Amino acid sequence: MRTPGMRRRQLLGLAAWGTLGAVTAACSRPGPDQGTTRSAYGSDPSQWADLYRPSGTPRGVVVVIHGGFWRAQYDASLGEPLARSLAAEGWAAWNLEYRRVGNGGGVPATLDDVAAGIDALATTDLDLTHVLALGHSAGGHLAVWAAGRTGATVPLTGAVSQAGVLDLRAAADEGLGGGAVEAFVGGPVDATVDPVQQVPLAVPVRCVHGRSDTNVPLSQSQSYVSAATAAGADATLTEVDGDHFVLIDPSGPVWRTQLDLLADLAR
Repeated sequence: MRTPGMRRRQLLGLAAWGTLGAVTAACSRPGPDQGTTRSAYGSDPSQWADLYRPSGTPRGVVVVIHGGFWRAQYDASLGEPLARSLAAEGWAAWNLEYRRVGNGGGVPATLDDVAAGIDALATTDLDLTHVLALGHSAGGHLAVWAAGRTGATVPLTGAVSQAGVLDLRAAADEGLGGGAVEAFVGGPVDATVDPVQQVPLAVPVRCVHGRSDTNVPLSQSQSYVSAATAAGADATLTEVDGDHFVLIDPSGPVWRTQLDLLADLAR
């Protein structure tokens, strides 16, 4: 029997990778579920976030940042299952949408949106003692980039990178995503956009990567953690069995590994 998790991974593999080789709104409108609210942090149709609340007092906030090589055809629906699971585990989950390449995004717009979207948490009633970012693939890049921001209204206290693109120069050299890095950056890859060039960060980074990942190679996480720890940062790599998409299947055992990492970061 085909399970929902299996079906989801098949669709992601075909759709997401088959062709690849700041003003907060004064009001919120209903999100995709009863009890979930969608808040705009700007006037563009892609500048919003859905807040998933747990039944009790949140153990912390997790900003979910979806991937898709920063391209417009991949959206925040990729983060919805993770946000639901996080809320069921007691977290307040902030599933963030942002402008992407093809709908006004790229550098600097995408980075501006991620920063503004995280800072918009200041307009909620949430306790922001622990605010973590969880990002997959290109979202892993954005999560770790956001963890290095200075002067943020809502600073991150840690980040979990799920097969993140963390070494943009190497990714460009290897042609990941069929020129996705070049399309996203639109110029030289410098330290303002490249996580590996921003080490050491002041907050912990936890990388999780599948050993069989053929979309974003394991070397991306390995090189980041090596550079970060050599610079004195708190960064670790957890290698898991599976491919690129096993990390975003909340029905699988790898998800529990990531929940444990988030829990450790909130202690």
